[in-house]
Amino acid sequence: MSAATAPGRLPADLSAVLALLTGAGLAAGLGLLGELRPGWFALAVFTAGCAALGRWSRPVAAPLIGLAVWLFHNGFAEHRHAELGWSRPAVEAGHLALLTGAALLAALVGGVSARWRTTGRAAGRAAG
Repeated sequence: MSAATAPGRLPADLSAVLALLTGAGLAAGLGLLGELRPGWFALAVFTAGCAALGRWSRPVAAPLIGLAVWLFHNGFAEHRHAELGWSRPAVEAGHLALLTGAALLAALVGGVSARWRTTGRAAGRAAG
């Protein structure tokens, strides 16, 4: 872990690798359930995966997480057979923005709660 990484937070490069693994795992899981098709359910599952990973990552990793998971969503849920497609620019950009935004929001909330826990412990030690 680099010195610039906050304790308990994943560095951006590790977050990107885990995002690829998360996208692959979610695509495989949806395939086993028979839900690997275009629609709101697959998009919601991939968005939840971005948020879960974003919770443990730094905010700078959010674009990497969103793009990596979007590759699996686009290639397996939207266009099937691992073929990336750009059906309509507004729709695809919206999916990418949703996945990146979920990771960013979770990373920001996770960072605030980590700081709150750290300062709460420090204040408790100073008072006690």
